[in-house]
Amino acid sequence: MNKQRFLAFRRWQGMPHRVADLSTEEHDCTTCGTHYQGNYCPRCGQSARLGRYSMKGTFLNFLDVWGLGNRGMFRTLRDLLLRPGYMIRDYIMGMQMAYFPPFKMFFLLATLTLLIESGMNIKGENSIIMAKEQFEEGFKESNKNSDKALDLNKADNKEKAAGAANEKADETSEIDEKRDKMAQTLFRHLSMCYDYINDHQSIFILLWLLLFSVPLYLLFRHCPTIPDLYYPEFFITMVYITNQMTLLSLPFALLCIEDGIVDDLLGFVATVVTLKQFSGYPWLRTIGNVLAASACILILFFLFVVAATICFFVAYRSTTL
Repeated sequence: MNKQRFLAFRRWQGMPHRVADLSTEEHDCTTCGTHYQGNYCPRCGQSARLGRYSMKGTFLNFLDVWGLGNRGMFRTLRDLLLRPGYMIRDYIMGMQMAYFPPFKMFFLLATLTLLIESGMNIKGENSIIMAKEQFEEGFKESNKNSDKALDLNKADNKEKAAGAANEKADETSEIDEKRDKMAQTLFRHLSMCYDYINDHQSIFILLWLLLFSVPLYLLFRHCPTIPDLYYPEFFITMVYITNQMTLLSLPFALLCIEDGIVDDLLGFVATVVTLKQFSGYPWLRTIGNVLAASACILILFFLFVVAATICFFVAYRSTTL
């Protein structure tokens, strides 16, 4: 019995969304008065099922203010969790009226995540402020350590310069002060960057998707299900996958459960499962492609960090000249 249910579920996963049959009933539109046959008025588009307000209709009308009461929002949420790759492929191939638009969903989920992180969770904790306070504490601690090191250097220089010329001691102290100011400037810029990224998370997530989707697209552009896949289509796929990962992380955010390893593992599994369904590649090929793209991004990030570190030390050493 369980096997039959599983096979029925697998068949349902691969089936595209089916639109309801066209009604043969005749109606008089309550808005424009047109007499017609079908589900919607051909003149103004009003639904034939519109009638007296119920609790369901009132709730959907409220959701429509936020853009959630139309275009299959609940169907999209269900399919993103149960048949994500098949659903995204259906959307890419033209079944767009059946599902909620990916970018609109992305920003709505980002807003919901921001509200939860701002205090709408089981503990009422504002994780955004807490993370900022932790960063500022680390920044202040680094400054304290830098000031202590500078004071020790000054004291050491004074002892060494006891029998030497005062000009040499002053020059050494001036170099130390320049280094300290440069370090403080670096930390200040890092703090500004942290605040800016934290205030514009959605934009940076989209930029990250643009970067990460390039190597993935090169590996999936000739997949069996869509041999001539375009990059914009694959980027939309990645936006839907991000929406899926946000949905999976919302219960953890509501319960104030923070575990970076679990989040990363959950995101990896969701990406592999979705791209496997979407592309039609075998499991090993899909996992290998995702790991290869991740390695490519890590190498690029490592090269960027090395280049930034070299630039910093070059500027840092120039203060001693």
